[in-house]
Amino acid sequence: MERNLTTGSVFHAVVRFSLPYLLSYFLQTLYGMADLYIIGLFCGTESSTAVSVGSQVMHVLTVILVGVAMGTTVLVGRSVGAGRERDTAAAVGNTVTLFGILSCVLTALLLFCVSPIVSVLSTPLQAVEGTVRYLSVCFCGIPFITAYNVISAICRGLGDTKTPLKFVGVACVTNIALDFLFIGGFALGTAGAALGTVISQAVSVLSALLFLRRSRVIPPIRRTDFRPERGTMRALLWVGIPVAVQDGLIQLAFIAITVFANRRGLDDAAAVGVVEKIIGILFLIPSTMLSTVSAVGAQNFGAGKPDRTRKTLRYAVCIALGWGFLVTVVMQIAAEPFVSLFLRDGGEAVRLGGQYMRGYVMDCMLAGVHFCFSGYFCALGKSLVPFVHNLLSMMCVRIPVAYWASVTFADTLFPMGLASTAGSVLSVAICVGVYLVWRRRDLADE
Repeated sequence: MERNLTTGSVFHAVVRFSLPYLLSYFLQTLYGMADLYIIGLFCGTESSTAVSVGSQVMHVLTVILVGVAMGTTVLVGRSVGAGRERDTAAAVGNTVTLFGILSCVLTALLLFCVSPIVSVLSTPLQAVEGTVRYLSVCFCGIPFITAYNVISAICRGLGDTKTPLKFVGVACVTNIALDFLFIGGFALGTAGAALGTVISQAVSVLSALLFLRRSRVIPPIRRTDFRPERGTMRALLWVGIPVAVQDGLIQLAFIAITVFANRRGLDDAAAVGVVEKIIGILFLIPSTMLSTVSAVGAQNFGAGKPDRTRKTLRYAVCIALGWGFLVTVVMQIAAEPFVSLFLRDGGEAVRLGGQYMRGYVMDCMLAGVHFCFSGYFCALGKSLVPFVHNLLSMMCVRIPVAYWASVTFADTLFPMGLASTAGSVLSVAICVGVYLVWRRRDLADE
């Protein structure tokens, strides 16, 4: 169901778009966390570490796919805003072709590279075997991960965030039930956690395809729309590739931090892995605001309404800042109880996790701001700006500071947590600076 986001209250458009997306994002994160929680109930720290390391790899992959799909969201949103239905159909068809090829290549490549990936991550010896089993099964499910994210990207461009919510709800319920069956009932360990995730994703995608076939959510697609068109592919990749690369670089920075923690020992590795999962939930609202600004802003930009695009940015920044401040205060007080939910047998790991959380959680405020600006720049087709500021943040601050902290402070993870926060300071400064320069130029032209 196409939804026009170019008229009426901008704030209401932001809320109507973001709430279903936030809930679907939460459910998607929840079924990812279910693996870690349930494996912790039935298995030891080694298995928890294996799932946390393996799920970080899968998160990197998913983030990159979502980044490429941002090109679809923006292109579809602009076409909808401008009322060009045939351009919308061409964008959808070319997206299916592009991601069909991409998913096949990724599946073959990653299955071949499972052991090298586990080795590069400096996975603790006790967790190596479990990590290999987890990733081997998960990599087989890449086509389903790709399909879900493509469908979601198309729907967001159409202004529809309710439809993907239904599909991720199916995946969440299925995954939790299968985790208890495979891990608790059949004692399959990390392989069972991965198998539950893959099957639940397959069920979700099949449900989505059946629904889309019987509905009119997507405009009619002709066979010729699947034929790659140079202009359409260029537009998709011009936005999608920089976003995918910059999101991938961010995740690689987190992977680097995981490597630093893994080298410190099993407790440090488990602590960082669990906190990364919790942070994934806390960052749902900032991430939702990024996608909201991208989609709502793209429709309004395509409709020739730049003022509404800027208002979308302002509302999103206020929401992200307020949420970031709230969770920062909460986690300064209650970090250990949250970490202990996933590390029932790890006293030292819980202590270290609390330290890491207190340093890391402050990034929720700052990242929320530059996430919103990144969405704004993508809506305008200026996705190179997010790429540049994230690259500089990673290379100049996040990784160097995290490495320095890991070798300098042997008894605490708090300084390592601050590395991400420090990196976001640079990103915010660049985003605000670029925005102000462009705004002054626009005002001068007027």
